[in-house]
Amino acid sequence: MSANRKGVVRPVSTSPWVIDTRELGRRPGASRSVHRTAAASYVLGLEDVIGVPVGAEVELDVLLESVVEGVLVSGTASGPLAGECSRCLDPITDEVSVRVTELFAYPASATDETTDEDEVSRLVDDLLDLEPVVRDAVVLAVPHVPLCSQDCPGLCPGCGGKWADLGPDHRHETIDPRWAALQERFQQDPGR
Repeated sequence: MSANRKGVVRPVSTSPWVIDTRELGRRPGASRSVHRTAAASYVLGLEDVIGVPVGAEVELDVLLESVVEGVLVSGTASGPLAGECSRCLDPITDEVSVRVTELFAYPASATDETTDEDEVSRLVDDLLDLEPVVRDAVVLAVPHVPLCSQDCPGLCPGCGGKWADLGPDHRHETIDPRWAALQERFQQDPGR
């Protein structure tokens, strides 16, 4: 792919997320397994909700297959998740394992010529970058409303305490502001 093409950024070849496909060759049917660990350089998932945190190690176990139009990458990516419960705001930790399947088109292939830049991934100087592919798969795999448990009662809207810690007899007296003046009058003059 031409380096002059709009939006094309050459992947950093020293990044563990970037794989050099020159050893694979371009003969359709050739394949190569890749197993490596890569650190997340940004949150992979839903930022400020749940995702693979920055610096966490992600295990990549993928198969590169040379096809007519490019390199087909398929396999799994696994790593730790960190976030907070949407109801009680307690920290959540878990593991995520996602399947990835992505075609990286060769420069000047029919796929490269007939698709928009954001429709298919592309090889740049025989390099492919798996980090955006893994990020997209994690975003689809994580819950958009994470919970520490399915029956998490959340927080008391009156005081912000956790319902699980407050107990069943916890409540707040709320008075309709329209009746507040009347209640104050009765509290000031208990003899009537």
